[in-house]
Amino acid sequence: MKEMLREIGMIARALDSTSIIEFKEHDLTKGQYLYLGRICENPGIIQVKLAEMIKVDRTTAARVIQKPEMNGFIEKKDDQHNKKIKKLFPTEKGKKVKVDYYVYSKIL
Repeated sequence: MKEMLREIGMIARALDSTSIIEFKEHDLTKGQYLYLGRICENPGIIQVKLAEMIKVDRTTAARVIQKPEMNGFIEKKDDQHNKKIKKLFPTEKGKKVKVDYYVYSKIL
């Protein structure tokens, strides 16, 4: 069991190193990419649902999505029925990063 946990840790560190290199090119952290990926998979998701999906609190989700929004990867749009609700959508730039990484991950 101990050996298996060490190998899992080794794999996790290798993935961390690879992801840091890949995401740096797009000025994203690994955590921000996770949010971008979920938004691409669920366009129009609201922040509360995104936080639940990623298993973080709403404050953390709000903080993490600020930079991808400022850098043009995602955008917030008002809900047509309730102006207090902001829906999250990937921009074309965000969709391209998602596609680029998906293709890269399939090569590995």
